[in-house]
Amino acid sequence: MISRPHRLSTEKIRQAVKSIDPVFLNTPQFISDSLSDLLNVRLVLKIETLNPIRCFKGRGADLLVNKAGEKSPLVCASAGNFGQAMAYCCKKKGIPLTIFASRLANTFKLERMSSFGAEVIQFGEDFDSAKTEARRRASQTGKRFVEDSLDIETLEGAGTIAVELLEFAYRLDSMLIPMGNGALFNGIARMVKQHSPSTRLVAVQSKGASAMVDSWRAGRMVTYDKAQTIADGIAVRLPVPQALEDMRELVDDAILVQEQTILDSMKLIHQHLGIVAEPSAVVGIAAILENPGLFDKQTVATIITGGNLTDSQVINWLLK
Repeated sequence: MISRPHRLSTEKIRQAVKSIDPVFLNTPQFISDSLSDLLNVRLVLKIETLNPIRCFKGRGADLLVNKAGEKSPLVCASAGNFGQAMAYCCKKKGIPLTIFASRLANTFKLERMSSFGAEVIQFGEDFDSAKTEARRRASQTGKRFVEDSLDIETLEGAGTIAVELLEFAYRLDSMLIPMGNGALFNGIARMVKQHSPSTRLVAVQSKGASAMVDSWRAGRMVTYDKAQTIADGIAVRLPVPQALEDMRELVDDAILVQEQTILDSMKLIHQHLGIVAEPSAVVGIAAILENPGLFDKQTVATIITGGNLTDSQVINWLLK
């Protein structure tokens, strides 16, 4: 349990289930017997790739767009998945959307954002540079800037994943949650802390993009000039201050994982489950691989958050 007021209401998370497009809800969650044997845990996987945008971001985006004013233009920044989610949901509502992404963003994700009707503007060398420009341009044009992990709907949507996991047949000893800007972790952790306080909540990032974890450990904002990781979905170098505040009393532990282990984890998910998962989606598996014994015999859950890869990434990362 947390000892202070929190801006995210668990009741609002439960209410969100009624508002989100069912296409994003009740995703598969199951024990992988073969991976459990390999990792010496009872591994519960929640698969968020089986929807029109192949990632979990549709939950929060759909909730946010449903609450937005009709036809009111929106602006956001994205490494790819949040942008796809916003574009898909805005298209349904007929809301104009401009997405800023870096010049180095995943080309498949860029194509998908455009295919859903969004205007995509590439700027800067990474996500945080694109986000800074998006915020500036939105202010300049008087449009609403939507920020993942700051806008509360993004947390409420992510929290619905916890609603479903808390109904799983076994009590969860630990949850390994990918940490990007914090919406996923904070949404899930808020719900779990309230309803299963004995479950250990572990934030997982790449060692090459550790700003959120380093900030949590230091108790202050830590920023970097570069984020160097193949896990573009969690490649954050400038934390959102509100997200750091949201994390207080929610994080029980944090783990940073190496790039090679991320690649190994992607291959394991592909080999054992036939699922294409992107790097940021498998850092929970990587955390178990790098910490043998830490989770032994536990019932451990992690979320396979997305599966948007280019053709060349599939070949180079999964098939070679």
